[in-house]
Amino acid sequence: MKAVAIVTGASSGIGLAVSKQLLSRGYTVYGLSRRGTSAEGVIPLAAEITDEDAVKAAIDSVFEKEGRIDLLINNAGMGISGPVEFTETEDMKRIMDVNFYGQVYCAKAVLPHMRAQGSGRIVCTSSVAAPIAIPYQAFYSTSKASVSAMALALRNEVKPFGIDVCAVMPGDASTGFTDARKKQSAGDAIYTHNQSAVAAMEKDERGGMTPDDVAAVIVKAATVKNPKPLFTAGAKYKVFVVLFKILPYRLAYWIVGKMYS
Repeated sequence: MKAVAIVTGASSGIGLAVSKQLLSRGYTVYGLSRRGTSAEGVIPLAAEITDEDAVKAAIDSVFEKEGRIDLLINNAGMGISGPVEFTETEDMKRIMDVNFYGQVYCAKAVLPHMRAQGSGRIVCTSSVAAPIAIPYQAFYSTSKASVSAMALALRNEVKPFGIDVCAVMPGDASTGFTDARKKQSAGDAIYTHNQSAVAAMEKDERGGMTPDDVAAVIVKAATVKNPKPLFTAGAKYKVFVVLFKILPYRLAYWIVGKMYS
């Protein structure tokens, strides 16, 4: 019997790459996205990730058809940039709805099925921007830090039921995510580093890892026996994360400030 996986944000970028790699490993893969499209061989599910009822209905339909759900890859996400002071409240709420609450809704929907079968794994996509908060990306960093915290807490809650939970923190990756980011220019006359900081970050993204590179780490987290709580995608980003654990915060964020000024 094939293992059954659900991948959110499966229509493009990292989600699409994860779907293809899981297919190559013999999984039955369902791709959940707004458009309900993904790679050939992926079974489409159309749902808005911020609509809890729609997410539950889509995930319940997979269980009704397959009789099990072995893996959830929580991958759908979005980005915004700009200074905190000038970020619209609607945009703050939107990024939390997509990046954080969307992952919560999906986890809540699969957990009853995984508990009933006594097994399963949830892999949440966080970011290196979670442990290393990035200026002019405050709400993206906040949303991803929330994902990591939720995954780590959930990991211990569901361990008694035979369910594994972990999070993957990618560094810069070259995907359509960069072009889709909503950029806030209000306040540029005051926050004069906003545009240059975002441009520097986007240059790093365009020269970053491929979707397949990141997907390989996510698939490893999904398939390895006894997964560790957090995985970092990208060798240099592993070094950054370790450094930020051992450096004094004052020095660490002085370095971050120099990088984005």
